[in-house]
Amino acid sequence: MKISALGLANFRSHELLQLDLADGTTSIVGRNGLGKTNIIEAIHYSATLDSHRVTQDAPLIRHDCASAFLEVTAQKHGRVAKVAVTINRDKANVVELNGSPVRRPRDVVGVIQVVVFSPEDLDLVKNEPAVRRRFLDDFLMLQSPRMADIKQDYERALKQRNSLLKSAGRRALSETARNTLVAWDEQLIKYGAELVLARLKAIEALLPHVQEFGNVISDTTEPIMASYQSSWLTEPTQSLASISEQLRDALAARHSEEVDRGLTLSGPHRDDLALELNNAPVRNYASHGQSWSVAIALRMATFEVLREHDSDPVLILDDVFAELDAKRRARLVATIADVEQTIITVADIQDVPADLAGVQYWLDDGAAHVK
Repeated sequence: MKISALGLANFRSHELLQLDLADGTTSIVGRNGLGKTNIIEAIHYSATLDSHRVTQDAPLIRHDCASAFLEVTAQKHGRVAKVAVTINRDKANVVELNGSPVRRPRDVVGVIQVVVFSPEDLDLVKNEPAVRRRFLDDFLMLQSPRMADIKQDYERALKQRNSLLKSAGRRALSETARNTLVAWDEQLIKYGAELVLARLKAIEALLPHVQEFGNVISDTTEPIMASYQSSWLTEPTQSLASISEQLRDALAARHSEEVDRGLTLSGPHRDDLALELNNAPVRNYASHGQSWSVAIALRMATFEVLREHDSDPVLILDDVFAELDAKRRARLVATIADVEQTIITVADIQDVPADLAGVQYWLDDGAAHVK
């Protein structure tokens, strides 16, 4: 896959921007604050209808504007797809595919496939479980866009169930409330089990590549292990029936505690991707350099699995070269030499190896110039 064009209007800091992108590598160069990462965010949004930086859409709209617009044109297997999104401040967003509005915006998720590696990816190693859950779920949606529906259905059931538990106010549930809770339990179990099964399969597919890239980037044989961590899934399995039954048992076992706290205490929304290096938790024991190696390995593993599944996604390296030492920088460059299209953002072009810089766009006060 390759992206051939990007257009922005009132998106973040960009009042108006048009980029035509070439095969191979494109470097977007400019000092901090000129909107390099905003360009990457727009591309990511076209692929996922979600920002990798914020949880709400409002910050994506330029100050004092009612809406923002982005349009990304991509080519894959000789076919052209154009995703256009109008992000509105006070009404529903409008999503178009090849010039026609889509009935369900989620139907465009996965049409454009990108893998973004950025300095924030160190959070995958060092931050809270929610960051790693999002990493897994974003990968699932790139692999299979229907997982966006599964996740949304799970989150809807979770929200309704929590609202019902909270309304009880530490009192015994009425018969009507108990019956309603049973209904939401079934929804939570159905979609939660599907989500967990997909996560387990994703880890199984990713792990060999995580280990391979981890060794290449760090130039060591320190074993990296990634596994699913859950307080309620006591017997990891790829049986949907078994996962469903374990979640059902966990909800029953903690029913009184959940009513008391007004919160769902078991389910995939509380699980984690456990990462270990040399049999020790990466989060607590890895050095800064080791943490970067694991973060790179995770992102490159997603790229490799997607490549095996269909074709190269677009690889985006957002301001990462300045964060890496010379050895890790060189090893990263070696691993991406045959990627169909790579987009790099950088403040100092000297940080990018000369043979990788490709076509260079230089940002200057909202405009982009080819150099």
